[in-house]
Amino acid sequence: MNPEIAPISRDDLAQHLDGKGTQRRLTGMHDAPGSESALGAPTATPEAADPADVAFAAELAHGAGELLLKLRDELGFEDPKALKAAGDRQADDYLLGRVAAERPGDAVLSEEGKGESGRIGTARLDASRVWIIDPLDGTREYSEAGRDDWAVHVALWQRGLGLTASAVALPAQSVTLRTDETYAVPEALPATPRIAVSRTRPPAEAEAVAAALGAELVPMGSAGAKVMAVVAGTVEAYVHAGGQFEWDSAAPVAVALASGWHATRIDGSPLRYNNADPYLPDLLVCRPDLAASALKAIGAAH
Repeated sequence: MNPEIAPISRDDLAQHLDGKGTQRRLTGMHDAPGSESALGAPTATPEAADPADVAFAAELAHGAGELLLKLRDELGFEDPKALKAAGDRQADDYLLGRVAAERPGDAVLSEEGKGESGRIGTARLDASRVWIIDPLDGTREYSEAGRDDWAVHVALWQRGLGLTASAVALPAQSVTLRTDETYAVPEALPATPRIAVSRTRPPAEAEAVAAALGAELVPMGSAGAKVMAVVAGTVEAYVHAGGQFEWDSAAPVAVALASGWHATRIDGSPLRYNNADPYLPDLLVCRPDLAASALKAIGAAH
């Protein structure tokens, strides 16, 4: 497990589940779910998702996670490079195979995809439905014994709607978070807020936010694990400015926005997906009541 923070449990999530099961829109936030802007579709419209697509996304993420856990047990940790490569390849084959068989008309953008299913693909730019997939987010953590901060991301982007049906599996933590379950923002803000950051390269922007909020930095593995830690209430924010691609944040951002958390770029502009260039270098996910202060601190640091 991540020694810096306890793993997410179903009990943690149950404390934040909205018992009414309703999708709550952000208010006064950047690019709220369902909003339109001059740039086109909103970041996410989870309430527009087909329930069958949400179930499919969750099934895919969970299934790939189970495959990865089994592979980890079979190969062990003596050769981390081989374990990483096998995990990426087998999870990607599983996910792309399922999408091709069960959603044959949909396009795919996958971190490990080749040709049309990868970053150089162009068919997705004209498609009405695109699955944005990270088959193994946090390969370093996956290859380290005892680490549980790695994830599987499955997100559906739909033209005119942005991200809709999405799920993030944390296989080693035995949880899968999805856009048809809402995880309410806790009412109480801790005296010392916690900010999830990269284990290897915490950005200066995160340091600036920590100073402004009197917060502590919590090193953590994959982007999905960090965003889900925010959604589960085990940290209050995640600040990233070290470079990412769409597959790193699509599913986590959709899950966060579905429950009313703030998710934008670090300049406050909306996150956009299914672009010709999938590079999407920065991200702020946090409690809505911390967003203005965090963005102000980041702006002052630039």
